[in-house]
Amino acid sequence: MKSLIFAAGKGTRLKPFTDHHPKALVLVNGISLMERNIKYLQSFGINDFVVNVHHFGEQIVEFLKKNSNFGAKIEISNEKNELLETGGGLMFARKFLDFGEDFLVMNVDILTDLNISDFVKFHKEKRDFATLAVSDRNSSRKLFFNDEMILRGWINISTGEQRLVEFNKDFKALAFSGIHCINPKIFDKIKRTGKFSIMEEYLDLMFTEKIRGYRHSAVLTDVGKPESVFEAEKCFL
Repeated sequence: MKSLIFAAGKGTRLKPFTDHHPKALVLVNGISLMERNIKYLQSFGINDFVVNVHHFGEQIVEFLKKNSNFGAKIEISNEKNELLETGGGLMFARKFLDFGEDFLVMNVDILTDLNISDFVKFHKEKRDFATLAVSDRNSSRKLFFNDEMILRGWINISTGEQRLVEFNKDFKALAFSGIHCINPKIFDKIKRTGKFSIMEEYLDLMFTEKIRGYRHSAVLTDVGKPESVFEAEKCFL
């Protein structure tokens, strides 16, 4: 299976480090997020990667080159002209991913011990359009799922804003983990162009496609701000 690692973001919450470096090179116990996630996915047999870059992208390219791509096949989707967010970034990387096989997507600033093999197996058994790793944890935004773990909506906890397919029938509200397994037919279904979030498309596509949540209890740290680096260092040695 091929994996797209989103590494283009500016990482504004990780300033001042990201004033001069990409967030992918933030160190957790002396090892960068990029290296950690490549090796994490390699431990499940994934060795074919696409990495999208924008903010100090040349540093990521040089880092990978210096380390001989950690023995992996790595293609660079270079968004040097415009940062396209997750949805636009996915569409921009289409030429590397649209070959009829499901693929994995992961944010570079997520550290987890989620069993990727079990996650992929679940996705393939269900034969869904997309499978999103989710868990019951604190988050300002959550996704709604029915009893079959089919995506039914979204809520912004802070503002109360909601988007629902149908009336809320005791839906489970769970937080997205930044890891998804996707069927490539998504490329023909996405309507937006340019810069946009993949979650916006999921919330449109949930009306017509089966998007399922994979609930897990794995350790997961979103290394999005300096204090979360210290948190991550307690869990990931």
